[in-house]
Amino acid sequence: MKKILALVGTNANFSYNRLLLKFMKKHFKQMADIEIYEISKLPAFSVDVPLEEQTEVWKLKQKVKAADGVIFSTPEYDHGIPAALKSAVEWLSYHTTVLKKKPVMVVGVSYGRQASARSQVQMRQILISPDCDANLMPGNEVLIGGATHVFSKDGRLVDTEMRDNLEECFTHFIEYIQIFENVDEEEVKMPIKQPRISEAYIKFPTGRLSLKEVQQIFSTIPFEIDLIDSSDRFAWYSDKPNREHVRDVASLNEPVTECHPPKAVPAVMAIINSFRDGKRDVVTRPLWMNGHRSLIQYYALRDVDGHYLGTIEFTGSVEYILSLFEKGAWDKGADASTGASKHEDAAEAEDNETADASTGASESSDDNEETTADASEPAGIEETDADTGASESGSVDADDEAADATTGASEEE
Repeated sequence: MKKILALVGTNANFSYNRLLLKFMKKHFKQMADIEIYEISKLPAFSVDVPLEEQTEVWKLKQKVKAADGVIFSTPEYDHGIPAALKSAVEWLSYHTTVLKKKPVMVVGVSYGRQASARSQVQMRQILISPDCDANLMPGNEVLIGGATHVFSKDGRLVDTEMRDNLEECFTHFIEYIQIFENVDEEEVKMPIKQPRISEAYIKFPTGRLSLKEVQQIFSTIPFEIDLIDSSDRFAWYSDKPNREHVRDVASLNEPVTECHPPKAVPAVMAIINSFRDGKRDVVTRPLWMNGHRSLIQYYALRDVDGHYLGTIEFTGSVEYILSLFEKGAWDKGADASTGASKHEDAAEAEDNETADASTGASESSDDNEETTADASEPAGIEETDADTGASESGSVDADDEAADATTGASEEE
């Protein structure tokens, strides 16, 4: 079933265009899953709107990316589209390409005889402009005039001719979406379950792997991987089932600033810039995610000469490992390098000098009173809470407590 995002093209409290979309959502529920979005949630477009105030804009962009198609329902104000709708489209075309090649459809309701014909012409011109570059369905005009007479009190479109035209146009829109999906699968999207050249091999200094083996290794390892390349674009993610961070191929090649909630962007860029400048090579972040304990680790990806190639992120649940630890899996276990049990001398030393669990310093060492931090921790790393592992500044994810990939880390400069 196709997923359609439908934008109410006005911020008015009552609108027949909203009524039309609600009717379409119910009437076409067997053909598509239509989500209605209220543009009144958005701030007025301005390049000077602070990033931290653009969370709703970011959410809308994610909805557009995830949708198979977008419907714009517009009334007509002064022979044109409402200012609020123009503002919403500007958010969807400024420094972003979420509408590029996205199948779109225009519908409209108005009080007059000409319905919203002139505003729909304007809307179509905007959607095919270079900045939007949407795949606008040609023809198939849904022009509903005399709004007060064609809808029943319970919101049904009762004019038979208009309803028949709406059904025909929407059916064509679903077919239109399928045309572009076939093109995407063949020409744009990389096959997920099977590498394109299945018999090719990669020779490493330590052995040889086929592309199929490489693909399945990334799908099998118990953590997920994401890559931001050296130009700060989301370049790749591992195809692991049940990912902590849900990714979509529609986000590939987007700037990292478009892939994260606005409130998280400063922390994201702080990590990336510290890697690019050579100040750090790794940042670790323990978090609660989706109801369980997870560990996120960010690494600077460098070539053999130390040049920055990008940032890789490893994310995975650590519940199984912690469960083993809590059950004493390492107590009186064999030495990893020799297979032998713990040396008797070491056991005696442990009895004589019990290490402090929180600091690693022994109780008998007076000199270590102030050495409470791990010596390997880079200077400036934010101190974490002992119980949760989270920093005092908390998650910077705008939507929930489970922080996103490059969002979970606090700003540590």
